Amino acid sequence: MARIRIPSTVVILFVTVQTGFLLFMFARYSSFMPQAEKPSQVHILILSSWRSGSSFVGQLFSQHPSVFYLMEPAWHVWVTMSQNSAKVLHMAVRDLVRSVFLCDMSVFDAYMPWKRNLSDLFQWAVSRALCSAPACDSFQRTDITSEMACKTLCGRYPFSKVEEACKTYSHVVIKEVRFFDLKVLYPLLTDPSLNLKIIHLVRDPRAVVKSREQSVKALARDNGIVLSTNGTKVEDSKYKVMQEVCRSHVQIYETATLKPPNFLKNRYLMIRFEDLVRDPLSEISEMYKFADLNLTPRLKSWIYNITHGQGPGKKKEAFKITSRDAVSVSQAWRNVLPFQKVKKVQEVCKGAINMLGYQLVDSEKEQRDLTLDLVLPRRQNQFSWLSFNPKH
Repeated sequence: MARIRIPSTVVILFVTVQTGFLLFMFARYSSFMPQAEKPSQVHILILSSWRSGSSFVGQLFSQHPSVFYLMEPAWHVWVTMSQNSAKVLHMAVRDLVRSVFLCDMSVFDAYMPWKRNLSDLFQWAVSRALCSAPACDSFQRTDITSEMACKTLCGRYPFSKVEEACKTYSHVVIKEVRFFDLKVLYPLLTDPSLNLKIIHLVRDPRAVVKSREQSVKALARDNGIVLSTNGTKVEDSKYKVMQEVCRSHVQIYETATLKPPNFLKNRYLMIRFEDLVRDPLSEISEMYKFADLNLTPRLKSWIYNITHGQGPGKKKEAFKITSRDAVSVSQAWRNVLPFQKVKKVQEVCKGAINMLGYQLVDSEKEQRDLTLDLVLPRRQNQFSWLSFNPKH
């Protein structure tokens, strides 16, 4: 039986033409397929830890007229289930955060009284969106609101106003300090109903310790949950909580930058508090660009005033946003903390200090010498998505 030999070049040409035809047909067919609709709202999670400047960053978003903001809604989860560990509560916290992003406030039914007002929500008055229409008629969306005035005028509005207001904004922003593992958030990052981006705010651990010392009692319950003490409140005299906090920052940063999944591309931004207070408008502009927001003249003026006050702030203002000298705040630990404490913090947080771009000090002289900059140049040794080339 005669065999017909077909030149290899003909075979290659045939396969190429066939492949091209199939790709053409697939592209044409795909154009008629229904595409998943992109969520109409943008969702921003400010991911940080206690006493790291996250309340300040939260306000930078809260005061924007396009933003619906909530501060640490997962506080309700931790208070209700305080006998559990942070790891056990991760799922409940994630589910609550997802519901808030979707403006479904029925998720609070499990954690709050059946009959409730705005004032039953943790730190509700720091949310400009809950102090202006449609949540409260006392302020306009473009107003810069104060916590004190909001508490006085808006606290008795019904809780249903939270969901009503949320649905009227283009951006939903949540500040949370109760996530210790970025992978816990993967289901949210891959959820087609969400358009989620993460701003990871970090701060020099030595400055965090100085700030935590102003709020020892207020942090005792959270410390117990972090250390899994079965509901017992504890102080962090041995820096065990700080060790866990530093470990979590390293984990989050490494997960987002060392062989990250494709779905994280352009959806993770790390910000250092020290960079923010040194050049507020530049850093805030970067965050706003990342979040698809514009910086208004009124916000620019407010930001300048809030970062150029007098002094580092008082102890009673530990959880309040007041006008302070922000650079002085960021450096206060160098004059206040004993060197032996600094050495201990550096021991338990050495990995985080190095990875996040801070300089260790070897003596009290170095610590007190404010001409020695302990914040390494911006973005040095830090990850950029522009250089990331994922392997398929």
